[in-house]
Amino acid sequence: MISVDNLTVSFGGWDLFREVSFLVNPRDRVGLVGKNGAGKTTLLRVLTGEQPAAAGAVTRNPGVTIGYLPQQIKVADTTSLARETAKAFTEVLQLEKQIAELTKDISERSDYQSQDYEKLLHSLNDATDRYHILGGDQREAQIEKTLLGLGFRREDFDRPTGEFSGGWRMRIELAKLLLRRPDVFLLDEPTNHLDIESIQWLESYLLDYPGAVVLISHDRAFLDNVTNRTIEISLGKIYDYKASYSRYAELRAERRRQQMAAWANQQRLIEKTEEFIEKFRYKPTKSNQVQSRVKQLEKLERIEVDEEDTSRLNIKFPPAPRSGQIVAEVKEAGKSFGAKHVFSGADFVIERGEKIALVGRNGEGKTTFARMLVGQLEPTEGSIRMGHNIDTGYYAQNQDDLMDGEATVYDTLDRVAVGDIRTRLRDILGAFLFRGEDIDKKVKVLSGGEKARLAMARMMLSPHNLLVMDEPTNHMDMRSKDILKNALSKYDGTLVVVSHDREFLDGLVDKVYEFRDGAVREYLGGIWYFLEKRKLETMAQIERKDTAPAPASSAKSDFSGPSQTGKAGYRQRKETEKQVRRVRVEIEKLEKNIAGLESQIAEWDAKMADPEAHGIDLGDVAVFEKYNDLKRRLEVDLHEWEKASYELEILTGEQ
Repeated sequence: MISVDNLTVSFGGWDLFREVSFLVNPRDRVGLVGKNGAGKTTLLRVLTGEQPAAAGAVTRNPGVTIGYLPQQIKVADTTSLARETAKAFTEVLQLEKQIAELTKDISERSDYQSQDYEKLLHSLNDATDRYHILGGDQREAQIEKTLLGLGFRREDFDRPTGEFSGGWRMRIELAKLLLRRPDVFLLDEPTNHLDIESIQWLESYLLDYPGAVVLISHDRAFLDNVTNRTIEISLGKIYDYKASYSRYAELRAERRRQQMAAWANQQRLIEKTEEFIEKFRYKPTKSNQVQSRVKQLEKLERIEVDEEDTSRLNIKFPPAPRSGQIVAEVKEAGKSFGAKHVFSGADFVIERGEKIALVGRNGEGKTTFARMLVGQLEPTEGSIRMGHNIDTGYYAQNQDDLMDGEATVYDTLDRVAVGDIRTRLRDILGAFLFRGEDIDKKVKVLSGGEKARLAMARMMLSPHNLLVMDEPTNHMDMRSKDILKNALSKYDGTLVVVSHDREFLDGLVDKVYEFRDGAVREYLGGIWYFLEKRKLETMAQIERKDTAPAPASSAKSDFSGPSQTGKAGYRQRKETEKQVRRVRVEIEKLEKNIAGLESQIAEWDAKMADPEAHGIDLGDVAVFEKYNDLKRRLEVDLHEWEKASYELEILTGEQ
């Protein structure tokens, strides 16, 4: 579908790519990976034709359509969400007009045997086929399905696009792109503005899509779930593997080990051969052997080891100042903006050393709560009381708005640095990969990943015992995310992080708060436990299964198994005992219900076995409805009993 042949792209006298070649085939699911600045976005722009190449060629098959989603895009603010999204069907509307005109022309002609008539029939057939391929007769349903899948609500459909934030506007463009159904998707960080629920919907969509997909993402789980091929860009070269990201990483490491081993063996052979030549160079009796060894070296095909980009972040959080045991006490807290209710009933305590994730759909209040926690917003109901000696560091999601675009990288840190640390600013910037002339760059010319690193460096200028981080991994490459995760794991303070990156949260947090339907629910476990507990294959299933919304009056707590961090303390034991008691009460209640339902069903079985004796009319539909309702309730209670029994096994360790 797309052929890249000996492509070279240059900037300011240096080559970003050097003679790279590859093919994009139908049904390919390609993940483009590499460190920030390696050229992933540039390569996508070259594939679309937006970026010229210094040499080489990009060839597209005739008729191939390409849909490109850049990292940043402007959305028109002249219409509503539904009408803006419907613009994706411009071709469908044109086809409708064409089909109507062709149908009219055909109906008015009588030269059935002529070539012109036959051409009209072929044109009508082609237009009709294209119309159906593009889903023209189902466009309203497709618009609704796509918008709901990306997290919009039906009540949003008539809202002006100008009312949506930047992240939601990106979703509008993504929805339009998905609805156009091009032959090739080129997606640049499509998950940056999506929550977990929408990411999993997009995964399912892309897996079923009949075209090809080339995407840039730093979400390892997303790449593993979607891609079947990985192209790494490193130091101007590409490395193409027919594998998803995790498997590629294994293959890449194995390939490098094999290269290093083969190179080392060859170097030993070369060294011994050169020693022989040098030792016997001037001995006539060995001249033939020496000449043979010289020719052997000349013909030897030297093994080259792939260059490896070893630049990496060097993050280590300063030791956290001692705080009180209670970091924050949240009492029935909630927030509304005028008539818009965001959430209420948040009721929990954050204790020293905890690492907590805030998850949920966009717009449910995660960022709002984070800002309340750092004092930028006040609750409109309830209270949030901070503990003793709390020093908070806040990493905001909208870093672009919080940094002066005209300031240089160095000045951005220099303006907030205090005391002796000002003498170490260059070292700190170097640890965050700002070296040499990089520190004189203006913030406005930095990439998304560079801005994220700069914001992180600024936050680390002083020690904090509470870190509140809102989407810290957006725009970060895979290696940087792993380094940040490792640093946060070793951080000895308290962490509250908003993130949709499942791999990043896995093993980092031991408690999850879900913001949903105006309420907050607590899960005493990691992110995969949270997803498993909700019994999800995709987060969209919550909409269908969660028919009883959680009350807004309090933050519900769920059970947890053993602490993932291995901390066995008094509080953990008490919490586990509390959960055991709750689950046992639930099991006893379910067993009573099951016994009662089984008794009622047995009575109905007896009545239906002899309907005349019991005055039952088997032709009455209501009789079977009552009977089936009892069986359905029994099935539900049995299922709940199985789940509760499984929970009790985990809590008590009984198998």
